[in-house]
Amino acid sequence: MDNTTESKIEAIDGSKILVEACCQSGGDVFIGYPITPSNLIYRYSLDRFPMALAAPDEISTVQWMAGFSATGKFPVSATSFPGLALMTEGINMAFMMELPMLIIVTQRLGPSTGSATTGAQGDLLFLRGMISGGFVIPVICPADYEDLWYLTNKSMELAISLRCPVILLTSKEMVMCTRSFDLSRLSSLEKIRWKTYEREDPYLPYSTNDGLVPDFLPLGHERHIVRLNASTHDESGLIKGVNPDTMRNSRRLREKVLTGTKSQLYYHLDENEDSNTIIVAYGISSYSARDAVARLRSEGEKVSLLIPKTLLPVSDIILNILNSYQKVIIVEENLSGLYSELIYGSNSPDYVYGMRKMGAMISPEEIYRRYQSC
Repeated sequence: MDNTTESKIEAIDGSKILVEACCQSGGDVFIGYPITPSNLIYRYSLDRFPMALAAPDEISTVQWMAGFSATGKFPVSATSFPGLALMTEGINMAFMMELPMLIIVTQRLGPSTGSATTGAQGDLLFLRGMISGGFVIPVICPADYEDLWYLTNKSMELAISLRCPVILLTSKEMVMCTRSFDLSRLSSLEKIRWKTYEREDPYLPYSTNDGLVPDFLPLGHERHIVRLNASTHDESGLIKGVNPDTMRNSRRLREKVLTGTKSQLYYHLDENEDSNTIIVAYGISSYSARDAVARLRSEGEKVSLLIPKTLLPVSDIILNILNSYQKVIIVEENLSGLYSELIYGSNSPDYVYGMRKMGAMISPEEIYRRYQSC
């Protein structure tokens, strides 16, 4: 996938784009346990990554990822909800130890194992509450093939710059379905570099020098002792119980994500002048939303479109955009309106409407009719 002025149209699935983006961006190892609908990511990774390991289960997957990350090797995995549920404790551990990694979550129909071959958008609120104590990790959601390429790179960059796990949230249709795509639209990606500790002073593994993210050193360093800890600890990495130093360090974990994602906020806003209505869609549903908005505008309707791509943490910029409209229609492929609840809570305002569906993709016609009925 080189930068070229000539078109290079191929029938390709999103999994190949994802895997190649990971490798060009500096992914050192893929670790996974096969699960539908992430199987193609798993299969391609075995051939493409510099190192690929088949784990016996998802619990082991995250533990192995943490081990590689602790040595300065960037790990990637791919799963869906049943595997993610098993990974949760390990992701919490990696968050506390401040170990970067990328976990690709391919959504499918639930609850429980649901239907492995049916897509959905049902994991958002689980991801919001996944880290114990109300902490949050970044969740980036691509809306098309170009996003799969560039936002994969940005997600890995975010994981390294913040030293934390990052979720790349996608869907069955985005990664498994084959479509025609011009690969010349994808330029080469730069490998992301780790920021390492370079001073001669004794190394304190969680000292930030008045910043929010500590410099990294791999385990087994020749000069410095490197201590990683998944329990509450101070800047030296030692367990000291609950005291001002350890609580300050724990509060920093939350603040670094909230602050760090502000400079890497991703969304697409297509505003229509004098519009008082905005349609909101993310991920795979954004394809239908674009078509519905185009049809409405062709009929003279003034309507805007918002495609949020940084879903977590929720940005004030996104909230301000939504608050500037008199009518908000949120499109999502689930029963209860997860993104709506994330933004507005369990009691959304009267001017917020849902276009929801479970068990099948939402069509442009359905969004069009919902707009007409609001």
